[in-house]
Amino acid sequence: MGTQENEQTGVTGRRMLLGAAVLGAGGAVLGLSGTARAAEARHGGSGGGLKSLPKPTVIGHRGASGYRPEHTLGSYQLALDMGADIIEAGDLVPTKDGHLVCRHEPEIGGTTDVAAHPEFADRKKTKSLDGVATTGWFTEDFTLAELKTLRATERIPANRPHNTLYNGRWEIPTFEEVLRWQDEQSRKRGKQVWIYPELKHPTYFRKQGLALEERVAKVLHKHGKDRRNSPVILQSFEPTSIQRLNKLVDNPLVVLLSGATTRPWDFVETGDPRTVADLIKPAGLREIASYAQGIGPTLDLVIPKDANGNLTQPTTLVADAHKVGLILHPYTMRNENPFLPTSFRKGTDADAYGDVFGAYRTYFATGIDGVFTDNPDTGLLAREDFVNG
Repeated sequence: MGTQENEQTGVTGRRMLLGAAVLGAGGAVLGLSGTARAAEARHGGSGGGLKSLPKPTVIGHRGASGYRPEHTLGSYQLALDMGADIIEAGDLVPTKDGHLVCRHEPEIGGTTDVAAHPEFADRKKTKSLDGVATTGWFTEDFTLAELKTLRATERIPANRPHNTLYNGRWEIPTFEEVLRWQDEQSRKRGKQVWIYPELKHPTYFRKQGLALEERVAKVLHKHGKDRRNSPVILQSFEPTSIQRLNKLVDNPLVVLLSGATTRPWDFVETGDPRTVADLIKPAGLREIASYAQGIGPTLDLVIPKDANGNLTQPTTLVADAHKVGLILHPYTMRNENPFLPTSFRKGTDADAYGDVFGAYRTYFATGIDGVFTDNPDTGLLAREDFVNG
């Protein structure tokens, strides 16, 4: 990671965001007049920050991607209609002309109909994406106008053939379009809509002259959503990207954590030898808490699996993170059998729904503060069961 800076300025204030979460997201704005409510939505916050969110928080992963092609306004809208507390509206990647758009990865061959556009056949390339040779079409090789001629498609059609019904219906949204959608929905619903964008591959894009952090900060500032109580949580798998954001915006910040043996790509690039296993030790968590408000670990860091894919005993990660004031929003809960621990799978159909309620109950019992899910409706029912259990 290189030099770590423990910036204490503003840290104490940000820790105040992390008090016990209360039920009734957005309740702080319900009594406002229409004008005041619109102003509140515009300027980013219900006043309560993270404290205004229910716990465990149900986060719509790329929207409601169990039912619609991910990172489309259709997916985001459905997640909101289902009642998700936060919408992961935006895995942010740049275009050739510097706009921020919402795609899971910069390579868009698997999530759009770009392969069916002969005018873009010559844009297909093989690139090294965080050390992995990746072939396809990349957002940074297209202008925004060109990307707007494409339409989104289902990313995992083998698992979710029903989602292919909606292929071609929605275009690729820009981050600014998402922020306007957020304001519109907040006004319509009389409560604050929250979003949870992720900065994708920051080191990769910075080396191409398309730095993400400054672009995100500029857009958030333009929309008045760069404040500590703003309803926009920012996340990245690269700790140095979150450190950079900590100097640019006052939003809640979250460091995403992959498998224990992996190294964040910014660490690889800078020669930092630490792995995720080092970052989740008490010293690593204390360092993260100096510039971020939470972590987004893979569920396996909360409860590891054995060689057969069954859950073992929970680690101390939840307690260790809470001890230094960090919230935990692990990823990702999905209803289909292949995405569940072995003992929670049901039937012989590989893509049938398993005992996902049992899985939620087990993970919620560890004390996590929320969870990303492709199926927000299922997550909300699971929370209801847990809270009332």
